[in-house]
Amino acid sequence: MKCGVVSIMGRPNVGKSTLLNSILNMKLAITTDKAGTTRNIIQGIYQDDEAQIVFIDTPGIHKPMNKLGSVLNKKAYQNIDNADIILLLIDVNSGIGKGDKFVLNKIKENKDTKVFLVLNKIDKVGSEKLLKVIDEAKELYDFDEIIPISALKKKAIDDLIKTLKKYLPLDEAIFDNDELTNVSTRFIMGEFVREKIMMLTKQEIPHSVTCYVENFEEYDDLVHIQVLIVVDKESLKRIIIGKNGNMLKRIGILARNDMEDFLGKKVFLETHVKVIENWRDKEKYLIELGIDSKDE
Repeated sequence: MKCGVVSIMGRPNVGKSTLLNSILNMKLAITTDKAGTTRNIIQGIYQDDEAQIVFIDTPGIHKPMNKLGSVLNKKAYQNIDNADIILLLIDVNSGIGKGDKFVLNKIKENKDTKVFLVLNKIDKVGSEKLLKVIDEAKELYDFDEIIPISALKKKAIDDLIKTLKKYLPLDEAIFDNDELTNVSTRFIMGEFVREKIMMLTKQEIPHSVTCYVENFEEYDDLVHIQVLIVVDKESLKRIIIGKNGNMLKRIGILARNDMEDFLGKKVFLETHVKVIENWRDKEKYLIELGIDSKDE
């Protein structure tokens, strides 16, 4: 069978996690309209009778402002060397900007890896703009393939899979047939809470919050989950809790719905908020919260 590793790369907020979810037909990686949503390397395993493809959703490459940002960039760079094929994802509606060119220059440093340009969000542009972006892209790099898609609308996802299969080597499967991802269920549950915080709060919150599952107990018809929400300022804690606890309640209700859909069981969710000043610059907390990795 065809088997290999495909790394999804790009600047923040171009739709990398949405693409992974569309390929797998399930919600594995959280998605928001805010840059910097993805923080961990998430592997999603696509399987059919012809192929096993390990897709890697990487954090968006950006100019780091703290240790957390440096860690995220490092994680993304490492997956350039480890992939059989790189998908450089670009938001065709925004066009090719400085951030896209910066990511492409990093990819160019590895001349042995196949590179596909994937033009996302084609549902938002006409053919004239699409063709203009394609022409501009061809001037920048000799891509092995250029594939327009809409990850959100699941348009041309099948075409992308078919094209990938043509380039992947014949090999034995890397994972068992029933494996879907490298991340734990506990991690996914924490991410569901973080996604709802990012959706419901203002711009200053997203990059200052992380979520950690402290307890996960599964019974026959119920799962008990306790999630610690970490912020770096007392003022942010007050925003997340809200007046009379209303914001935290809304976050919990929406996150619990996603958890129940994913687990197929009722969920009893408990959340609490803790302040750890400057946690994004402290390696100790990055490791404890699962953002840093000692095997880097």
